[in-house]
Amino acid sequence: MSWALRFLGVGNASAVELGSPMSVIEHGGLPWLTIDCGGEGLTAYRSHYGAMPGALFVTHIHLDHVAGFERLFVDAFFNPQRRGKVRLYVPAPLVPLLHKRVGDYPNVLAEGGANFWDAFQLIVVGDAFWHEGVRLEVFPVRHHWPETAYGLRLQGALVWSGDTRPIPEMLARFAGDNELIAHDCGLHGNPSHTGVDDLEREYDTATQARMMLYHYASSADGAALRARGHRVAMPGECVVLAEPTAPRAELFEG
Repeated sequence: MSWALRFLGVGNASAVELGSPMSVIEHGGLPWLTIDCGGEGLTAYRSHYGAMPGALFVTHIHLDHVAGFERLFVDAFFNPQRRGKVRLYVPAPLVPLLHKRVGDYPNVLAEGGANFWDAFQLIVVGDAFWHEGVRLEVFPVRHHWPETAYGLRLQGALVWSGDTRPIPEMLARFAGDNELIAHDCGLHGNPSHTGVDDLEREYDTATQARMMLYHYASSADGAALRARGHRVAMPGECVVLAEPTAPRAELFEG
């Protein structure tokens, strides 16, 4: 069955019209794993799929990536079929940050009697994790402060950089199987994000040719990135992925 990546939002924190940077790995036309949970991105998810996500990976805790969690809590907690079953794959160093940002409130419901994590199945992850029998890899990226942001690899199909400065050393290790690379890039860089000059300086042309850029500041900036020869993601765009070569659980059975 075919694999694809759907960009729900592609903008930076101020580019509301482009949506918060969030995507979905699809398998057989259905949502398989959602990356992040921004406010505008969650709205786009529900608009497209007619429901809320059932499994998410969290890259980091800036609000444009986690602001949708209160809505997701309400959707899951008040649905007996979903309560405690929405999977959240969270890199271990991010768990206390996520709890402080979205889970640590005296009464998550006005009536009391509920904990934020009651709605979810929190799965703390390290260098790799299994989702529906497929192994995904996790790696640290360069986003403002060490051990606060992570990328994701579905071997042979996709590398999602998350918000980051250039990470050629990580892509040399985690993007060596001809994966599509979805990479943070704006027209101008800063200490937390890649600018196009950084991208062109740090990566060779063969690596750049496999990239789709997201997390830019405006439609005009997206057009400027395209004018420089780069492939730039658009909100709602769906890209076919290669069949993953990642290990699968059935290989180890019997």
